[in-house]
Amino acid sequence: MAEILPIRPWRYARKLNDALDDLVSPLFDVVSEKQRQALYGNPLNSIHLSVPQPPDAAERAAVTLANWKADGSIVQDTLPALYVYYQYFKLPGSAKEYCRKGFIAHIRAYDWDENVVLRHENTIPKAVNDRIALLDKTELHVSPTHGLYTDESFALEKFMDEAITNPLYETEDYQGVRDVLAVIQDAQVIQKFIDHIATRKIILADGHHRYEGSLAFKHKRANANPAHTGMEGYNYHLMYFTNTESDDLRILPTHRLIEGLRDFDESKILKRLEEDFIIKPVDDADTLNEIIVGKPWAFGILFNENAYKVRLKPEALEKMKWPFPDEVKRLDLTVMHYFIIEKVLGIPGKDQRQSPHIDFDRSFSDCLKKVVQGKSQMAIITNEVSIEDVKQVCQSGYTMPQKSTYFYPKVICGFLFSTVKESEFRNPVYAPF
Repeated sequence: MAEILPIRPWRYARKLNDALDDLVSPLFDVVSEKQRQALYGNPLNSIHLSVPQPPDAAERAAVTLANWKADGSIVQDTLPALYVYYQYFKLPGSAKEYCRKGFIAHIRAYDWDENVVLRHENTIPKAVNDRIALLDKTELHVSPTHGLYTDESFALEKFMDEAITNPLYETEDYQGVRDVLAVIQDAQVIQKFIDHIATRKIILADGHHRYEGSLAFKHKRANANPAHTGMEGYNYHLMYFTNTESDDLRILPTHRLIEGLRDFDESKILKRLEEDFIIKPVDDADTLNEIIVGKPWAFGILFNENAYKVRLKPEALEKMKWPFPDEVKRLDLTVMHYFIIEKVLGIPGKDQRQSPHIDFDRSFSDCLKKVVQGKSQMAIITNEVSIEDVKQVCQSGYTMPQKSTYFYPKVICGFLFSTVKESEFRNPVYAPF
């Protein structure tokens, strides 16, 4: 099962603690161009390591990293440790404050066929190549991916709760989320975490591109090292671990926007939908996301002037021709991509991942606005995916349709940078690990 190790990360020097709000950044795959340009203005912002500017972006990141080490902007921790990371947040329409609890550590970079780290999404090759180039030049994990373990006993939370009472950092990020980081350096407690995770598989919730980058980097370095032992730093990956059994693990829906289809005709689309769906007009389009909540195979359809709730007829599922197991076929998102996007709109499943006609938006109000303003021809509103759905798909060995899950909130970048450079990865002789 999963092998984890404590880390000795590089972190911003203590003199910069008061400026930390200005040094953290969104993850590379969610930071907008506007955010990037603003963050690039700060020469010490973590964006310079996670999304370095072209040309020669990876080389530029390596130079930046070397300069920060040399001038003391970042300092490597002396002792190996686990880092406890709590995120406090609220969701729209609710006064409840959630707290997602987790910890950051190294995990051995397991190949997919080892069936220890389980994926639920496919990746885009270009994004993976970018991550490989960065790792190769910097030998640094700039931000952790998000992994899920299952523990109904919540055995580790008591140690995390104790650590978080003495935080290292506390910031409010671009999401409006309060991020708090603490450290566990007690060797006996760390060993409890190592032993506990050693009996479990890990579901990769977020960060598939960065994890695949680690796998490619591992194989490249191993093949070039005749003395490869499997214990070198390049065999490990940085991950943030949270418990699937927590009520504070949230997965937000990602809606689909349809743009630029030729011969787009609302009446023809409705006629095609009638074959497999029960269709009900909705007078108030701005309530459409609430009307479908919790109803399986139910979707909202937004046109420029009209809105509809559509729900798949149960018997229609037998018509699905995609060769998936039932766990995947029965997902709302599979139903949407097959019966609406392929069968009704005519975009074949094999072309959907790269289709210029499909866009994604997590904001229902943004979808409504884009359709009303004519920027999109149509929006398909969907429900959130449950963690049980994610578990079942991972166990089946298949993957979900693209952009199926949006685990919220996103981890931020900048609290710590984990080195896999061999001279820095090795623990000092006085360390217990």
